[in-house]
Amino acid sequence: MPQYTLLIYVPSEGRPAPEDGGATSEQWYDYTQQLQDAGVHVAGEGLEPVASATTVRVRDGETLITDGPFAETKEMLGGFYIVDVPDLDAALKWAAKMPSIAYGSTEIRPVMVFDNEPANA
Repeated sequence: MPQYTLLIYVPSEGRPAPEDGGATSEQWYDYTQQLQDAGVHVAGEGLEPVASATTVRVRDGETLITDGPFAETKEMLGGFYIVDVPDLDAALKWAAKMPSIAYGSTEIRPVMVFDNEPANA
């Protein structure tokens, strides 16, 4: 079956509190358990806040290291799941069940499959 990455985007500031519809840790644990119970969970992790990010670029042979993310945005990548499902429609259904979907967004991307044969074979 194809694998899809579900990239979880949430507001970088001002996420709703649980009493205002924000996702709780328990909701995320439940969602992960649903993926596992359905046999589609491959991997998933939350990411530390944007302030902990470091960006590396190499330009004209010089390595440039910058604190923070590549670009300033109103949303940040908060985490991801990799699911093994029959098709994009199934991945879309799982994305729509995410605890943060009411105030964030989820980008779905197919995972690339590489041929294991050497390039010069």
